[in-house]
Amino acid sequence: MIITENRSKKHAVAIKYEQEAGTAPVVVAKGSGYVAEQILAAAQQSAVPVYQNKTLAAMLMAVELDKEIPPVLYLAVAEVLAYVYRLDQRQKR
Repeated sequence: MIITENRSKKHAVAIKYEQEAGTAPVVVAKGSGYVAEQILAAAQQSAVPVYQNKTLAAMLMAVELDKEIPPVLYLAVAEVLAYVYRLDQRQKR
């Protein structure tokens, strides 16, 4: 999950990654304003980590829903996945 604020309007993008599938992460939800708030509320209810990066979020907003992220974003999204992995490891301890 990635969120950013653009002045008074929030943007949120949710990505899903299934390592076993052997494919790139997929954009599963995205939106601005009220929709972004709903995405964030769903993330909080499900204990999904929120990562803030306005530049990456803006780039991911351009990706169509249910589409894999483009190769140019692999490294940036890999950093997000590494962050989420570290959070998971800390919570297991």
